[in-house]
Amino acid sequence: MSYVVAVRALCEFTARAGDLDLRFTPAPSALEGMAGHGLVQSRRSATYESEISLSGQYENLRVRGRADGFDPQTGQLEEIKTYRGTLEGVRPHQRAVHWAQAKVYGHLLCQARGLMSLRVALVYFNIGTGEETVLLETHDAESLQSLFEEQCASFLAWAQSETAHRTARDAELEALQFPMERFRTGQRELAVAVYRSARADEGGQCLMAQAPTGIGKTMGTIFPMLKACPGQGLDKLFFLTAKGTGHGLALQALSIVNQRIGQQATLSQRQPSLKRNGLRVLSLQAREKTCEHPDKACHGDSCPLARGFYDRLPAARAEAIQLEQPWGPQAVRTLALAHQICPYYLSQELVLWSDVVVADYHYYYGSSAMLYAWTQERPWNVGVLVDEAHNLVERARSMYTSELSPFSLADARQAATGPVRKALNRLYRHWNKISNEQVADYQAYEAVPSALVGSVQLVVREIAANMADKPLPPSDPVLNFYWEALQFLTLAEQFGDHALFDVSLRAEYGGRSQVPASTLCIRNVVPAPYLAERHAASHATVLFSGTLSPPKFYRDVLGLPENTGWIEVDAPFQPEQLNVQTVGHISTRYQDRERSLQPIADLVARQYERQPGNYLCFFSSFEYLQQVADCLQRTHPLLPLWPQTPNMDKERREAFLSRFTEQGQGVGLAVLGGAFSEGIDLPGQRLIGAFVATLGLPQFNPVNEQMKLAMNRHFGATKGYDYTYLFPGLRKVVQAAGRVIRTEQDQGTVFLIDDRYQRASVRALLPRWWHVRPHRST
Repeated sequence: MSYVVAVRALCEFTARAGDLDLRFTPAPSALEGMAGHGLVQSRRSATYESEISLSGQYENLRVRGRADGFDPQTGQLEEIKTYRGTLEGVRPHQRAVHWAQAKVYGHLLCQARGLMSLRVALVYFNIGTGEETVLLETHDAESLQSLFEEQCASFLAWAQSETAHRTARDAELEALQFPMERFRTGQRELAVAVYRSARADEGGQCLMAQAPTGIGKTMGTIFPMLKACPGQGLDKLFFLTAKGTGHGLALQALSIVNQRIGQQATLSQRQPSLKRNGLRVLSLQAREKTCEHPDKACHGDSCPLARGFYDRLPAARAEAIQLEQPWGPQAVRTLALAHQICPYYLSQELVLWSDVVVADYHYYYGSSAMLYAWTQERPWNVGVLVDEAHNLVERARSMYTSELSPFSLADARQAATGPVRKALNRLYRHWNKISNEQVADYQAYEAVPSALVGSVQLVVREIAANMADKPLPPSDPVLNFYWEALQFLTLAEQFGDHALFDVSLRAEYGGRSQVPASTLCIRNVVPAPYLAERHAASHATVLFSGTLSPPKFYRDVLGLPENTGWIEVDAPFQPEQLNVQTVGHISTRYQDRERSLQPIADLVARQYERQPGNYLCFFSSFEYLQQVADCLQRTHPLLPLWPQTPNMDKERREAFLSRFTEQGQGVGLAVLGGAFSEGIDLPGQRLIGAFVATLGLPQFNPVNEQMKLAMNRHFGATKGYDYTYLFPGLRKVVQAAGRVIRTEQDQGTVFLIDDRYQRASVRALLPRWWHVRPHRST
């Protein structure tokens, strides 16, 4: 088999050496880099050659690229690199790669033109000053060839190993049988739809799958996507989750798949030399969960695990591929510490060699998403599975929303000096002008004021220029505000009808000296423009959840293409399992809450008396929850209650759930949309009923009203209310009610408390397998 590699990719793999160093120094943009290259080349003599295409062969590896320039009169080949600030900002591990690139190009040029020796130059060009620094070495052709062959041999050994792994992996996946004893009801239907989507002729195919709890959605999506890998040439599978529960289920399913691969290898009586290959499964965790030295900065002068990182990385990587266990957080940590390197950044390196990556949404859908960026750069052919995809709407909105905090500005102004302080003062004046001219406490604007954008641009430019000469530590208030301002500026430059620019006045801000009296926010309403390119970058994307209705809402808001497939898998449950009753004589609207307290309390008490057991009662807010709890305690003091409280930590959440035992009896009170309304599993007698005392509609406030108007502008005048209030609200209701029936043996009761549940438009959004009837009080 033959291989082709670019010079840059070759050197980044083989030549990185020294410390991991993530001290921030502003880098030139791509356009600035191109302009810098052009300027350096324009300064050279008339005989100077630019952008020279070169290629060479080492065994079955072909290396190719473009050398920046060559002066035949002086015999000097140049590799041009642009930078900002001081040359010391170009870290040693970066220079090692730069020198390797220059020398590889040097060999290719000597080979192409029959040169016996060559002057090899690294030309560092300062974008800010126009100054050139030339680092020069002279090499004979033989030494350059030796270095080239050494680099190629290292790369080729790895490439051959990876090809062998890929070949074995694909053979194992082609032979893979469904790893469970049998398909559950509806699971085969889901798997077939996923497989067909992955087998579509054109890339970028999307599928939305609404499938109820209990059918095994995780295995029902992972298995068919893996089966499609060999035929579709998929390099990797990304399984994206919103919460830790989905993360764990995915790793459990992939472990079962790998066990089945091992069993099949044993049954086929393969030779020992052809030992089971299996899937390389990587679990990505957040930095704060994996950092060994959170009190230290990420560079060799501060953190011992950053010191010599790239020197020890190859050995750690080589050992990783011999592990037969998934690359989970603990396995990666053990491996990293054995080689004295950073676990977090080792896990990022292992993405390159993995078959399946289980990670949070933001690794692919965020504005600086690593998995998406590498998919584009490499390029990879990937399949994407989005677990509990209804959560992607709010998560994506938060990814593309940016606030400027008045306190961050005040702290930055206090710490800054010179031109940076002047730029921050100018921003403060424009910010205050907006605050002073605004009458209402909250106001949305059609555009971000150009004067404000100009002030933010100046702040970003001045801080960047200052940091180029004097890098700031991670905790510095000027650097913290720089990141806020940079994100705000990026979204301002992409502003459209998918977003709002709003200003929130706060009287308490004005009481602090030098603090603007408002918060500025670019608030994403429709993340579709940002997510569409992510969907297009994958070979196939499957978004699945128990609640993706109505599909047009999710397709519109999430930027899915018009040809996105849709499947609604029938529930494995019978209507007789769930007694769904609408309580139409009670209104839970804010103005009616006082009158609703006693009827709700009586309803809960009567049902508990009729059928003792474990129940959950959901409310729209903690305030409403507490009002009903007080009423229950006054009028039904013997009823066991355990209410959710604000800001519960993990231990208190677990204590809350621990009360729901098979023999337990009592009523848990919880907030709809909170920790206990989705993502928890209480089968059998652990939960026999639920009361939902709300329609789940988002709070009626100025922000949501502006979002409704933005939805009207973006999708049409009739969509705003449904897209902002009704659909998100009913999704939370269905998720909460879905806690009751978890298996085909469960029985339970759900009370939907509000007169609006009588409306056909509301009932149409409830699961089709539910048999809903009015409650008859006795």
